[in-house]
Amino acid sequence: MVLAGALALTGGAAEAAEKVTLQLKWVTQAQFMGYYVAKDKGFYKEAGLDVTINPGGPDIAPPQVIAGGGADVIVDWMPSALASREKGVPLVNIAQPFKKSGMMLTCRAETGIKTPADLKGKTLGVWFSGNEYPFLAWMAKLGLKTDGSAGGVKVLKQGFNVDPLIQKQADCISTMTYNEYWQVIDAGFKPDQLVVFKYEDQGVATLEDGLYVLEAKLKDPAFVARMAKFVKATMKGWDYARQNFAEAAKIVLDNDASGAQTEKHQTRMAGEIAKLLDVKGGALDPADYERTVTTLLSAGGDAPVITRKPEGAWSAAVTDAAK
Repeated sequence: MVLAGALALTGGAAEAAEKVTLQLKWVTQAQFMGYYVAKDKGFYKEAGLDVTINPGGPDIAPPQVIAGGGADVIVDWMPSALASREKGVPLVNIAQPFKKSGMMLTCRAETGIKTPADLKGKTLGVWFSGNEYPFLAWMAKLGLKTDGSAGGVKVLKQGFNVDPLIQKQADCISTMTYNEYWQVIDAGFKPDQLVVFKYEDQGVATLEDGLYVLEAKLKDPAFVARMAKFVKATMKGWDYARQNFAEAAKIVLDNDASGAQTEKHQTRMAGEIAKLLDVKGGALDPADYERTVTTLLSAGGDAPVITRKPEGAWSAAVTDAAK
C-alpha cells in the first residue's frame, strides 16, 4: 500500500508538470547547449516543467513553426524575428541568452587585406536569407557599394560552407566564431594566414539566439509564469554550460540523433559559445536592442529587413517574473 501510494504521488507529480515546446533555430549542436544541459541536469524538471526541444534545420523556419502552433517559444536571431513581426507574425523577445554576436568576416591574409578599408574592390562571401543585413549596414558605414559598381565590393552569395575561401573564389567569407572559422582552420589554414573582422568590433553587430513568443500569449498570466520558470531554468543551464563546456558538449552529442557531430568540433564550439553569453539572467539590454534596430535600418538595400522602427518587439515581463 505504501509503494502504491508513492507511485500514485509520483504519477501525480509527473502529470502536474507544465509542458513547454522549444523550437531551435538550427540542428542540434553546442550553439544550443544551455537548453540541453537544463534538461539533462534536471533544471526544467525541478521547475515543474516538461520541456520538449525540437531541433531546426535548413527547411525549418522557427517563426512559421510558432505561428502554426508547433512551439510555445522559439530561438531566433533578432533580424529574422523583427522581419517576421513586420510581416505579420507578432514575435516578442522575452529573453536574450546571447549578449554578443559571433558573426565575422574571415579573409585570406595573402590578399593584402589588413583593415576594413582594404575590402574595397574585393570579393566577399555573404550569407543571405536575412543574414546579409549586418553586412550591408557595415558596408554602408564604410561607404562601399555592394551592387558591383566601381569603388565598391563584389558580393558572392555564400552557401553554409567555407569552400569559396578555400577555393579562392572569394577573398573573404562569412563565418561564425564558433563554427565556420574552425572549418577553415581544419581545412589547413593557420591563424596567421587569416585576417578576421568581428561584427562586434565594427559596431554593426545584431542580436542572435534570443527567445521569442507570440505577443498575444503574454496577456495570459499563467503563460508568463510558465515562461518565467522556463527562462530561469534555461539560464541556469546556460550558466552551467558556460562553466563546464566540455561536459556540455558531450550532453549535446548525446542528444544528436543525426550522429553528424564530433566531440572535437562540439567541444570547441561550446568553448567559443561560452564567450558570447549573458551572465546576468538573460534579460534583454535595451541598448543592445536599439543598436540592432539602428543597424538594420541603416543597411538599406532593395529589400530591407525592416522599414520602420518596431513597437512592442520585446518585453521584460518574463525576466522580471523570473527574478
